[in-house]
Amino acid sequence: MRKVITAKDAEELLRKGESAPADAILTPSARDLLMGHVKLGNLAAARPVPAVAPPAARGAKKEFIVPDYEFKWTPGRDPKSPAELERFFHSPPIHELKERMCGIGRRIWEKDYVDGNGGNITVRVGDNLVLCTPTLISKGFMVPEEMCLIDLDGNQLAGTRKRTSEAMTHLGIMKRQPRAKACVHAHPPHATAFAVAGVRPPTCMIPEAEVFLGQIGYAKYQTPGSPANADEVGAIGVEHQAVIMENHGVIVWGKDVEDAYWKMENVDSYCKTVWIASQLGTGLHTFGPDKLRDLIKLRQSLGMPDNRADLKECELCDNSEFRPGVVCSVPAPDAGGGGAAAGEPADPQVEALVQQLTDQILKQLAGK
Repeated sequence: MRKVITAKDAEELLRKGESAPADAILTPSARDLLMGHVKLGNLAAARPVPAVAPPAARGAKKEFIVPDYEFKWTPGRDPKSPAELERFFHSPPIHELKERMCGIGRRIWEKDYVDGNGGNITVRVGDNLVLCTPTLISKGFMVPEEMCLIDLDGNQLAGTRKRTSEAMTHLGIMKRQPRAKACVHAHPPHATAFAVAGVRPPTCMIPEAEVFLGQIGYAKYQTPGSPANADEVGAIGVEHQAVIMENHGVIVWGKDVEDAYWKMENVDSYCKTVWIASQLGTGLHTFGPDKLRDLIKLRQSLGMPDNRADLKECELCDNSEFRPGVVCSVPAPDAGGGGAAAGEPADPQVEALVQQLTDQILKQLAGK
């Protein structure tokens, strides 16, 4: 089996001054690290090191780069025939996407967001074409040759491995939301705990979560991979980039697969923080709806949709349904020193039972 080089492996190669094996498979992050630093032998995926641009002329405005991994296609130009589909499926741009999907799979596996053959990844590559991961495979050890090509109805068009059955849930979102160019589904432990507990994460607590996630959606349980689940999650996913699926896990979408993966990290980190904060016994402090309105505008300025933009201020920051599982406080004793809270009448039947047990214990002790 060809060796998969992760970013961590790449850092170790750089430290030792060694080169990657010629037939190694590099994750996108590993390739970025190694490019220009390590000899890659005959590795076909190698790209030339960009030349250093000359200093900008005095007074000229310098351009700064923001990486963009979104796959763009020409509408109405999807390949149709089997031969065209095969050429497209094995083309260099699609191969690069397959490598990136494998890299994302490795990252969700290393973060303990998936176990066994859990999780799946999709990337939209045409009007009616989607790359997806295969069924029954560990996301930590995928290779590009194992990816599949399907249409928006789930029919497999190319690839040797059978596509994941849960692709239908991804397609349920993509059909309804054109901005959803990539989806990642996983079972991150903290967010999945919210899914199992039937709890929707509260809002107005951490600014970064409001900007990069927006309001987290909550989909009622349906059988994974079923048309009902695709309909349920698809409808929620139109206005929510992150959806907690009841008793199941999390699905997120973005403009590209890297963007979607970031949102998976954001969801689990946010749920973890809220869970820890709810155990501290001081209550959960929120900022006001006026502050949230500013964050929604910032989110929209970054090109991300937010279904709360048209809500009234009184409807924002509504966490009335959120109930932390533990409250670390001790009820005050009553004036008489009894166990009941102040002002609460004692239950006569309970008092009689306690007295009966006390008498029996004292009788047994007296007989010794």
